[in-house]
Amino acid sequence: MNNSPALRLLIIIFAIAVSFEITAVSRAESGKDAAWKLILSGLQSTDTDERVNAASVLGLLTDDRKASQLAEHALSDPKPEVRSAAATALGQMHSTASISKLKQTLADKEIPVVLAAARALHEMHDEAGYETYYEILTGERKGSEGMIAQQTAILHDPKKLAELGFEQGINYVPFAGMGWDALRVILKNDPSPVRAAAAKMLADDPDSKTTAALLNAAQDKNWVVRVAALEAIAKRGDPALRIKVEPSMYDPRREVRYAAAATVVHLFDLGRAASITAKTRES
Repeated sequence: MNNSPALRLLIIIFAIAVSFEITAVSRAESGKDAAWKLILSGLQSTDTDERVNAASVLGLLTDDRKASQLAEHALSDPKPEVRSAAATALGQMHSTASISKLKQTLADKEIPVVLAAARALHEMHDEAGYETYYEILTGERKGSEGMIAQQTAILHDPKKLAELGFEQGINYVPFAGMGWDALRVILKNDPSPVRAAAAKMLADDPDSKTTAALLNAAQDKNWVVRVAALEAIAKRGDPALRIKVEPSMYDPRREVRYAAAATVVHLFDLGRAASITAKTRES
């Protein structure tokens, strides 16, 4: 029975299958090695764009310590474009082990790098990210101590912020139907686009100081900042803020009036829903 042709055939088929599986695994491992070599060669390239591209794709490799370590190393690249890409990648992969390195990057001399690090920290819900955006929006610090207070003097440089607004503002400001008027604002030598972006990023910061800062920004002299602040207030979802937003429905800029109107409706509906829920529980 053990020497039957059927058994021998099964053994041969099994051996062939195992052989194919080993070959496939070997090819997969070989392909992975080739992929890593390609990424590493990009990170080590003398061409800045090559390094930017290689650092950017590291964000796709979540839960991969090798990738996060490579991105951390790229935070010290001589080119700010690469440093920004590395910080963004660490945020995308939610590398909490890299938070301390990202906080150090907040001291970078280039504002785009600071913003990329702040965004990464924000995505991991780290307070340092919120503090940075708060400082950009208000020009003030939440506190007088700590790493953020010591290392973010660059955020008070209007010229640097203005340069960023002129060169890269489009990348940081969500338009929300602002149209060509917003584009004209962004193309001016004006730091407002960066401050507007900061307001957007503060939408889910639970700090009460941020609530006050956003309400104040809703009265900012620049309408782009006013719109961004109102949208952030809407996203915070606090019905108690509705009354404080209503005056903005009479703003000179129609974009602000519309943003305020939508915010009022949204907060009113949230308040009514909360009231109905409360009454249902009581009964």
